[in-house]
Amino acid sequence: MNKSTFRICVGICAVLLMVAIMAVARSFFATNKEKAFKAFDASDDYEASDNYDAYDASYGVYIGAEPEELISRDLPEIIVIDAQYYAGDEISDLKEGGHRVYTYINIGSVEAFRDYYKDFENITLGAYENWEDEKWVDVSDERWQLFISDKADELIDKGVDGFFVDNCDVYYNYPTEEIFEGVRAILKNLCEKKAYVMINGGDEFVREYLKLHGNLDGILDGVNQESVYTAVDWENSTFSVNAPEDREYFLDYIKLVKDAGKDAYAIEYTTDPEIAQKAKELAATNGYTVYIADSLGLE
Repeated sequence: MNKSTFRICVGICAVLLMVAIMAVARSFFATNKEKAFKAFDASDDYEASDNYDAYDASYGVYIGAEPEELISRDLPEIIVIDAQYYAGDEISDLKEGGHRVYTYINIGSVEAFRDYYKDFENITLGAYENWEDEKWVDVSDERWQLFISDKADELIDKGVDGFFVDNCDVYYNYPTEEIFEGVRAILKNLCEKKAYVMINGGDEFVREYLKLHGNLDGILDGVNQESVYTAVDWENSTFSVNAPEDREYFLDYIKLVKDAGKDAYAIEYTTDPEIAQKAKELAATNGYTVYIADSLGLE
């Protein structure tokens, strides 16, 4: 075999190896995501296929979906995926279809199904309520901060337009100066990458940051709040409607974010079309964009 033929063979083998690795990763994620998300429906007679598209607007969150599951859907302009399980060309296809693609990135906890879980298990802080395969992580740890930055660079290289940043609520659960500064440092680093940064929840951190700095510039571009109108009944594994006082609290948070000049989004969980309609009306009245999901799996 001459050198040219040998190089070609090596190249082909490398490509095949990468395809195999991606397939194994997807298979592992598909096997574990059901445990990780603990998705459930509130109505046995509800069929998502009959109602799914009616719930979509300009924004959709599909972090539990695999690439082939999105191909046949009429997707909204802004979509959130878990790009760790997508190839660059799959993200390019979504963008060529007219979509802005944001990726899920978890900065405040680590899930057992992630391939890097063992690397950071020694800096976990404690169990994550209702999610048995997930633990809060010490965001003040420089090794974790560097890892998140490197992971974000990998995702940007795949072509994503921004980040859907989860679990800034680590500060709510561990309200120390070190944890606050850890969240701040990570968000600042993400913003410096010139990608859109939307945080999921994080109300305690955001309120404290605004109190200290008077603005949200340089740490986020938008906020997503789960369950403004709806609620998750974890004990009975059903969806319900939020208590008025909880609803008002989250509406106040959304107003705070909007008054600071940032975008506001929400995810509501329900399988009841009437509740979904009321959630959309609440969003329209209060000036934020809402996505109605029929399961916690966000598939």
